Amino acid sequence: MAGKNITLKTVFHITSIVGLLLIVILAIYGWNNGFFTSLESLKSFVQKTGIWGPVAFVTLQIVQVVIPIIPGGISLLAGVFIFGPVEGFVYNYIGIAVGSVFAFLLARRLGITFLQSVSPKKIYVKFIGWLDKKSRFDTYFAIAILLPVAPDDFLCMLAGLTKMKLEKFTAIIFLCKPLSIAAYSFGLAWIAGIV
Repeated sequence: MAGKNITLKTVFHITSIVGLLLIVILAIYGWNNGFFTSLESLKSFVQKTGIWGPVAFVTLQIVQVVIPIIPGGISLLAGVFIFGPVEGFVYNYIGIAVGSVFAFLLARRLGITFLQSVSPKKIYVKFIGWLDKKSRFDTYFAIAILLPVAPDDFLCMLAGLTKMKLEKFTAIIFLCKPLSIAAYSFGLAWIAGIV
C-alpha cells in the first residue's frame, strides 16, 4: 500500500510540473503572437484552429487564471466576442473553473512562494490576512467568488494555502462562479456593443 501511495505522489508531482511548464509555454506563445493584446488577433487564432477553437480558448482561460498575464475581464469579453453570448459564457465558465482548480492545486503544492511570484504585490498585501480568518475563510471565499468584483484568481490560490478540502473548493467554484462570469461576460459585452 505504501508503494502505491508513493507512486501516486510521484505521478501527481510529475503531472503538476508538466502542467505548469505547458502553461508557461502557452503563455509565452500567446504573448509573442499578440493574443493577449488584441481581441482581433485572439479571434483570428481561435478561428484558424477550426473545430479545436473552443479547446484552444478554454486552454487560454486556464492559462490566464494560473498566470495572470491578461485581465480576466478581457478574456471573458473575448469569449463572447469570438463565440457569441451563450457559447462564450459556457467556454469562459469551463476554462475559468478548471483553471481555478488547477491554481488551487498548484498553490497547495508549491506554497506561498508560488502565490507571491504570480500575484501583484498590492493584492497580496491586501488579502493575505484572510489566512488568519481560519474557520471563516471558507465563507469569505464563497462570497467573494459569488461577487464579480473580487480578485478570484488570487483567492483561488490563497485557498490552496488553507485546510479547505479540494471537494469543498470545487463545489464553491462550480456553484458560485457562474454568476460572476455571466455578469462580466454579458455586462462587458453589452458595454462593448457586442450583444
